[in-house]
Amino acid sequence: MPAEDVLPRFDNTLGALLVGFAVSATAFGMLTIQVFTYYRRFPQDKAAYKALAALIWSFSVVDQSFVGYAVYFYTVTNYLNPVPLATGKPQWSLILQMTLGAVVGAIVKACFTLRVWRFSYRNWWLTGFLFLMVIAQLGTAIAFTIKCFELPSYSHVLAVKSLGSISLGMGVVTDVSIAAALCFYLQKMRSSHLTADSMIATLTIYAVNTGLLTSTISLSTLIVFNIMPKNFVFICMYFVLSKLYAISFLATLNTRKIIRGRGTDREARKSTNFSIVTESMQPSVQMPIQLSKVIVQEEIQDVARSHDSKFMVTRSTQPCW
Repeated sequence: MPAEDVLPRFDNTLGALLVGFAVSATAFGMLTIQVFTYYRRFPQDKAAYKALAALIWSFSVVDQSFVGYAVYFYTVTNYLNPVPLATGKPQWSLILQMTLGAVVGAIVKACFTLRVWRFSYRNWWLTGFLFLMVIAQLGTAIAFTIKCFELPSYSHVLAVKSLGSISLGMGVVTDVSIAAALCFYLQKMRSSHLTADSMIATLTIYAVNTGLLTSTISLSTLIVFNIMPKNFVFICMYFVLSKLYAISFLATLNTRKIIRGRGTDREARKSTNFSIVTESMQPSVQMPIQLSKVIVQEEIQDVARSHDSKFMVTRSTQPCW
């Protein structure tokens, strides 16, 4: 009897795992280069930024290890044995990989939400709503993980289809909302200053591209999961999604402009020049006429640190009107 009549086809199961592992490994290599570039380019950066970059990279290492172990388990340990795929319980490393990917995504989204908070001049209502969405999406992802551990086999995945769809859908909505908020407040900062407008346009394009990429992959994963929930195609797409979030965060750190020399925020606080254009970066709400010079400069410093790109502004000796 021919072998093809005995063994099932593995194109959309083991094949999808192998393709996902290869693409995910490539993305992990790109992330590692970004991390190396960051530590080399910004040796004087904030300790919190350095720790966050290390944390995200460490999570990605564990994430990729989980993916590699799952591929090894199905292709080597159970070589020519389709039983684990057909009737076995879902492999634990695959389940934990999805949870770890959700944690990395939540960290990155929270950081981008903080940027919205700064760009929006501390709009607590908007940023609070975005934070709630991030936390809710992470919560549904964790709940999905718990339910997956309770599945007796992959054939029962339909029991968690609704919860998985909600988690992926919330991820799409969160990505789009954060990108839209960033673009909205960046556009409000436009002025007649050509250099400032050019930088704002660049930041807007970057925000759109970042949100578009992650939301597109999330939406594609959601669609594939609902169309083909019983194979591994949606899982291989999720392998890459967590790496994209990490890469987008490290790319944000690496593309910041520097006032002078190396390092960023620490030098910015020591410098007497601030990296914004005063008129374009002022809030849309009218500031009190009697606002002191000290308070104005504090506002300028806050916005300067949030924008990460520097325009030279001569310190005024008169109060800001």
